[in-house]
Amino acid sequence: MRSRKFFKADLIDAHGAAMPGLALAVTRKTRQRAMAQASMQQIALQWGVSGLIAGVDEAGRGPLAGPVVAAAVILDDLYPVAGLADSKKLTALRREQLFHEIRAKALCCAVAQASVAEIEEFNILQATLLAMRRAVQGLRLSPKLVLVDGNRLPELPMRAQAIIKGDALVAAISAASILAKVTRDRWCVDYDLAYPQYGFARHKGYGTAQHLAALQQHGACPEHRKTFAPVAELLGRAGAT
Repeated sequence: MRSRKFFKADLIDAHGAAMPGLALAVTRKTRQRAMAQASMQQIALQWGVSGLIAGVDEAGRGPLAGPVVAAAVILDDLYPVAGLADSKKLTALRREQLFHEIRAKALCCAVAQASVAEIEEFNILQATLLAMRRAVQGLRLSPKLVLVDGNRLPELPMRAQAIIKGDALVAAISAASILAKVTRDRWCVDYDLAYPQYGFARHKGYGTAQHLAALQQHGACPEHRKTFAPVAELLGRAGAT
């Protein structure tokens, strides 16, 4: 069985406690070489887990419109993807290039989402965890361990660990962040055609001055998250007049 190497990070269990008992499996020389070669300065770690390991991340928690998207990725050690990084630090063109490379080289990957209706029903945190769970469930192969960006975990049937800033530290999470971000950005471009007055393709649904001005002028569309404060306040003012 191929060994699976991941990277040093702040590890948190489902209760917010530090995860003990992790040992670096690289020498100082190996660590120095990895830090010199990797733009993310990732440090190899040998996990005490036999089996496949998936990385999970989301995109779209903060915007005022559209679904929240999550992705899960199991990378293949025999076909590494160079240049993985936190998706927010990559250009749109580079994300698109890596999107196709990840899908071609990964052992398996899956992208899922939680809808605007689910965000409004459950709140954005629970909807995000729901999208993450759906992404893991969508994997063709079942991972032994799931590494999730952030400090909260979805309910999963296998062992899972939350990793703070994991999208910058763990290759599989970086890959998941890219798949989620590109998928969410493509949604914005598509819905910009349906609702051109809001400018979704430009601001990606975030509460920019341009987006807020469009909300003031045109009101909310069906894809706006009506429980989010700027949208709720606008609808409240409209209902009061």
